[in-house]
Formats: sequence, C-alpha cells, structure tokens
Amino acid sequence: MRTGLGTVHVVGAGLAGLAAAVELAAEGRGVRLYEAGRHAGGRCRSYLALGYLERIGALDTLEGPPDAVFPFIDAETGRRWTLRPNRGVFPWWIFSAKRRVPGTRATDYLAVLALRRADPSAAVVEALDREQEAFRCLWEPLAIAALNTSADHASARLFWRVLAETLGRGGAACRPLVPRDGLSETFVDPALARLRAQGAEIRFGARLRALHFALDHVTELVFETGPVGLGRGDSLILAVPAAVAARLVPALTVPDAYSPIVNAHFRCAVPTDSPYFVGVIGGAAEWIFRKREGVSVTVSAADSIVDQSAEELRDLLWRDAALAYRLPAYPVPPTRIVKERRATFLASPAQLLRRPAPTTHWKNLLLAGDYVDTGLPAAIEGAIASGFTAAGCVFEVARAAVRSDRRWLGLETSKTDQERQRALP
Repeated sequence: MRTGLGTVHVVGAGLAGLAAAVELAAEGRGVRLYEAGRHAGGRCRSYLALGYLERIGALDTLEGPPDAVFPFIDAETGRRWTLRPNRGVFPWWIFSAKRRVPGTRATDYLAVLALRRADPSAAVVEALDREQEAFRCLWEPLAIAALNTSADHASARLFWRVLAETLGRGGAACRPLVPRDGLSETFVDPALARLRAQGAEIRFGARLRALHFALDHVTELVFETGPVGLGRGDSLILAVPAAVAARLVPALTVPDAYSPIVNAHFRCAVPTDSPYFVGVIGGAAEWIFRKREGVSVTVSAADSIVDQSAEELRDLLWRDAALAYRLPAYPVPPTRIVKERRATFLASPAQLLRRPAPTTHWKNLLLAGDYVDTGLPAAIEGAIASGFTAAGCVFEVARAAVRSDRRWLGLETSKTDQERQRALP
C-alpha cells in the first residue's frame, strides 16, 4: 500500500464497485469496500469485460467456441442457421450467403451505418427498415439483448456504439464466451480473493443511510452500524443503484424508467456437443444457454411476459428451450423463474440524457454503476467501465493534490513561474 495517500471508500460491491476496488488496489491504494448485502456481485448480466477478468485472474473460467459463431433458430418455422463473422476487421463475411442470415443481402448489413448518422433522439426503428429479414433475425434481437429495450424505444446511437465495439471490430472481438460454472465464480469470487490478498478491507452488511457534506467535500458516511469519517486525502466511490445514489446525493439526476428481464433455469441433461447458446427468433425466449446442469433462458425487455405466473412462464419458455436444443417437450424439467422488474434503465434517448457523469460537485465523491454515462449500455461492460473510470478519476485527483502540495512547499514551480525565472536577468 502506498503511503501518503488516503483511503478510497467504495460503497457497493456490484461489478462497478468491484472493478473500481480491484483497479485501485492493484495500484497500491488503500481500499475499503462496503456492501449492504451478505454477498458481492450485484446484478451480473450478459456481456463480458475481458480486461477486468484478466486483472482478477479469471480468464480461465470462461469457455466458448474457438471462433465467432452465433447459432439461431426460427421458432415459427424451425429453420436454423449460424452467423459466422470473419476474424478480421473487414467484414467479407457479409458477402457469403453461408455466413449471413438466410434470405438477406450484403447491402442489408451495410444499412446499419445509418445508426451512426442517426439523430441523438432517434430510436433504432427510425434508422433501420423493420421490414427487412436482417432486422427481424439479427438487428432487433441484438438491440434488445444489448440494451434491454425494445427497438421501438432503444437509442439508435447507443446501439451503434455496441455494434461498432463488437461486429465492427471483426469476429476476433466478438467471440462468444460464457462462464464455465457461473457468474459469481467468474466475476465475483476471484475479485474478492484478489482484493483480500492486496490488503483491502471488505465489510458486508454495511448499509449506507446518509452522506454528510461540507463545502466541496463529503465528510462522513453514515451506516446503520455507525458513522465513518473521511479524512484528508480520502475519496468515496458511490457504486450503488441509481435510485439509491439519487437519495444520497443532493440534486443528482439519474435515469428513472426501467426495463425488466425474465430468466428461466431448467435442470435437465443436455448433450455436451450442443451449442453453448442459441438465439431464438419469433419465440417467447430470446437467448438460451447450455449450462452444466441444464439450460438457462433469458428474455430481455420482458414487459409483455413479466406479469405472467411462474407456471405460465415455465411452460412458455420451455417450449422454446426444448426446440432449440432438441429436447423432449414433456415432461417439463424442474424450473426456477427469476424476474427482475427493474433490471436496467430504459435505454431510450430521453433516459440517456439523465445519465450523470462519474464526477460530482464534491471533489472527493465519484459515481460508478451501469447508469453512469460511459457511452455503453447498462450491462456488465458498462458497469465495469464505470468502475475503471471512477478509479482513474481518483488517481487524477491524487496526482493533482500532490502537485498542489509540492508547489505550496516550494518543491515544484508552475510553468508560468519557470518562464518568469528564465526572464529574470
């Protein structure tokens, strides 16, 4: 741990808080991590951040095909196909009928360039032709999965950012990887082990009730168990959900409209040579993942089904899962249904304008979370990116403080002072 630098208090041990804490501890900063619950991890979701996993030594917990392959099935017709982007940046795969969506043309894929030119207020459907097969079988399901928002409401510009960072960088940049065991074993447990090894203090069951402010600094954290004062040089990264941050920080504007996700986990035997996942077109399910002990179904932007009973959802989603993996339709295997009614904020143009910056009016207070403006959707990538950004801001504040102290002590002169000295006879 570096001496002379204050402690960084990170409130919230979801992926944003874990990413910030890991980055800070790796650079020798003293870290104290607080989590209201009894477990870390928050709301782990779909997309991956390989830099974070490399930092915590968890890359070997992932598995997937050697190349970028995306198998699909049309639930209405039973037709199957596999999207196969080439590894390089130039997308020559769109000129091969065997690699693209059946019934589409190369020009259908070039049409997504309209997303880049779209007005910031435009939704995906305003930039793309929803009557095209490429829209129904690729762009729409990708937009819903990435943004957890229907194409009627999802921001065209934000969807462009997703495509530019994935398909736009070639198949080597979008090879699908999934956790071999589970999200906790990949994203959470290795991070906690790394933090403990680097001397970070981790406190579970620490629910933050209030913050105390003075002038341009946060002075105190008020937990249910008692107050924690912030000393000179200390920083606070608030990595809590948007609604909690808005309650704790005066006049903070955050997204306030949300979109649900429904997951179904079926315990069943699946052949080990089956695809790691299958995208479903025209069904109730959207993406189905093969796990060691069965299959898991994810339905994003699930407004139309989230109010159905667990039994109804079980039967509805198993039909698609059984079809995708060629499993018996009956009997339905043991099932666990998980509903997240406020899974992410609605990724509409209006809600994107409500995303706050990581910095605040208070010099020692930074924000992290998937709702913070990273230019990425509210998924794992966005959460981790916000944590890294907040950590970077802490480093910058510390460097500025050191420069200020050195000038005050006469150990360093500013550029203006140096120019004046050179001008003296």
